[in-house]
Amino acid sequence: MPATMKEARSIKQNSSYDALPNFRNLGVMLRILLLGNAMVLLGAILEATGWRDMLPQIMEGATLLAPVMLICLLLLWLGQPLLERLRYWNGVWAVNALVAAVTLLVSYVGRGLYLSDTYFDLLRSLFIGVAMCTLLLMYFRLRARVLSRAIEDAQLQVLRARIRPHFLYNTINAVLGILRANPAKAETALEDMADLFRVAMADEKDLVPLSREVQLCRQYLELERLRMGERLCVNWQTGEMPEDAYIPALLLQPLLENAVYHGIEPLVEGGCIDVMLRRHGGTLRITVHNPCAKHAESRQHDGNKIALQNIRERLALLFDAEASYHIQSGDDFYRVEISLPYVKNG
Repeated sequence: MPATMKEARSIKQNSSYDALPNFRNLGVMLRILLLGNAMVLLGAILEATGWRDMLPQIMEGATLLAPVMLICLLLLWLGQPLLERLRYWNGVWAVNALVAAVTLLVSYVGRGLYLSDTYFDLLRSLFIGVAMCTLLLMYFRLRARVLSRAIEDAQLQVLRARIRPHFLYNTINAVLGILRANPAKAETALEDMADLFRVAMADEKDLVPLSREVQLCRQYLELERLRMGERLCVNWQTGEMPEDAYIPALLLQPLLENAVYHGIEPLVEGGCIDVMLRRHGGTLRITVHNPCAKHAESRQHDGNKIALQNIRERLALLFDAEASYHIQSGDDFYRVEISLPYVKNG
């Protein structure tokens, strides 16, 4: 097996609920800004004595929140590599200490604008800043706890897909059919099957080399071609594929499996699956396009929705708003396009 097939790495974004959010992630930063302003709005509503008093309350809170939040986000962005080395609770204390220090500094420097009673308002600003920070960290931890189940579900789903009886029986029968006529090809098929089972039952990291995923998918498609013959055609468009890119483990293979079983197999004449892998700036785009039987959109949707839901949750867990997937379907085609950040080793 090539060396790249053995390489894998973990990404410290939201990969565990006992990990701080990645403060260099665009989605995390947007959530902090939106939730922080929502808390200010809620506080203004609670403190206001009437409609006329609400706007001044919002402006007062926003003038203090904006500089504190922007300075904290900048410092957290710069300190992200250091935070990744800390244990979770040490990181929580570090983030809260940073927020407290920035809140006190901004409140003291702008005391003529923000404060009326210096000491009381300083302590109140400090308490509100730390409380908001704690609530935001609790939100991200709870969100990561919920989404982290997607990885285990994805691994279980892929393992079940690998050992489905009809896939196993069909592959074994196909190997037996060519064993005497072409023993070398039969041996290669058995090696491909062993690799698929090995990967399915392995304790995978979050991210693996894209080249490894492509090689695994080629092995899977070769096994399917044993039983489908010339009915299965695959057009790989990898001319613009970055060799050093990393993607979530077992992301592409389930899409190809759905394309085979719900797209090509029901067609009497078969068809061709188009797979496009390309980099566009800081984004990696993966596109899988396959023909399907006419007026079979609902049936195909039912077959794909579990895999696509799982992929969506894994992308949200690892990349938040920086990753997305889009589906296009018609009477005779199905297309899935996934966009995710271009991550490379190192």
